[in-house]
Amino acid sequence: MSKKMWGGRFQKGTDTLTDDFNSSIRFDKRLFREDITGSVAHAKMLGKQRIIPQEDADLIVQTLGEILSDIDDGKVTFTVDMEDIHMNVEAILTERIGDVGKKLHTGRSRNDQVATDMRMYVKNICADLKESIRHFANSLLDLAAKNTETIMPGYTHLQRAQPITFAHHLMAYVEMMKRDIKRFEQASDMANSLPLGAGALATTTYPLDRYYVSQELGFGGICLNSLDAVSDRDFCLDFLQAVSVLMMHLSRLSEEIILWCSSEFGFVTLDDAFSTGSSIMPQKKNPDIPELVRGKTGRVYGDLMSLLSTMKSLPLAYNKDMQEDKEPVFDAYDTAEICLTTMTKLIDTLKVNAEPMRKAAAGGFSNATDAADWLVKQGVPFRDAHSIIGKLVFYALEQGKALDELTLDEYQSISPVFDSSIYEAIDLKTCVNQRDIIGGPAVDTVKRAIDINRGLLRK
Repeated sequence: MSKKMWGGRFQKGTDTLTDDFNSSIRFDKRLFREDITGSVAHAKMLGKQRIIPQEDADLIVQTLGEILSDIDDGKVTFTVDMEDIHMNVEAILTERIGDVGKKLHTGRSRNDQVATDMRMYVKNICADLKESIRHFANSLLDLAAKNTETIMPGYTHLQRAQPITFAHHLMAYVEMMKRDIKRFEQASDMANSLPLGAGALATTTYPLDRYYVSQELGFGGICLNSLDAVSDRDFCLDFLQAVSVLMMHLSRLSEEIILWCSSEFGFVTLDDAFSTGSSIMPQKKNPDIPELVRGKTGRVYGDLMSLLSTMKSLPLAYNKDMQEDKEPVFDAYDTAEICLTTMTKLIDTLKVNAEPMRKAAAGGFSNATDAADWLVKQGVPFRDAHSIIGKLVFYALEQGKALDELTLDEYQSISPVFDSSIYEAIDLKTCVNQRDIIGGPAVDTVKRAIDINRGLLRK
């Protein structure tokens, strides 16, 4: 005879291989807090609704609290025989209080129980990641505040384009982090309906008060269709999508840091505490941290694709395939959390090399657009101005000079419109600070943006 809690209709026990393959306790044990918290709310409701005696409900609630404390203190060992965290907790409860513990599962199934646990867990980890993103974004703001006058080239196609400041560049990533926070808020909102009470798929004949349980557990409402309640994992996919976009943002910044700390750029220097060396080349200082973040981004994309692939062909309602929802969510959360924490410290210790940045901005004709704008302000049509500056750049390249190194005679050999005021117009500081509309790189504009974002990120 089977000794499983569900084994009444079975005439023999499961194979040990089946037990191991079927069990999820090795990874879903991290849901113990959500599982016990959900069970406490369910037990309270069972007592309130007189579905079980109030004294039994009280004893269950008290004992579940004790079990939670014992788990926190490392006094509880989970077993594969009990398959998952839900059955392990119930078995421990029954072992401690006997038949009263068997009443806890009245009016619910593991299907709606695990859906509840996962929704609670996703809400919690969304809150955790939002806080970690805020810390990271504030580190970016701190570094930006120190570099509002550090001129660097802005790029398109990885070609020097126009002069900006390092602060302005960093602030682009702050905007990305703000959007990431919103995505996790949306993912949390998608998880904010209570499935408990849906039963296996068709609710129950017991007079459950689902709204009471929803309020007890801090949900915003209840799932209104029992089939969808137990088979929905969209909220997990929304979470994984949010983590994937976050990791994409971290990967883009990592790629730039990898470029910037190379000898070819020399824009930044990584702190020794966040670099590694070579086993054979003693001169090497490798950017392993941003490289790993870049690499781990693909891993998180895999987590998203894994669950999408699992869910794509499942008929309603619950299927055991859905046990595969947990490991991708757990892995994506763990990966994003360690990447954010490490990248925050890397940014906090990053050394900015202002002079190589300025030289790169000066040497790449990044002020050519400003020279064209100067001609337009003298009455030259923009298309003609564009052509004139194109010829000027070609001439400067032939002479091996930057625009500010050309003489006035050389300028006037291209166009007689030029006069000595062109030099002030193409000065890199002028190029930056004249772009003072909101969203631009001017020093005062960026400072205002930093102040605005500090206020937003404190919320």
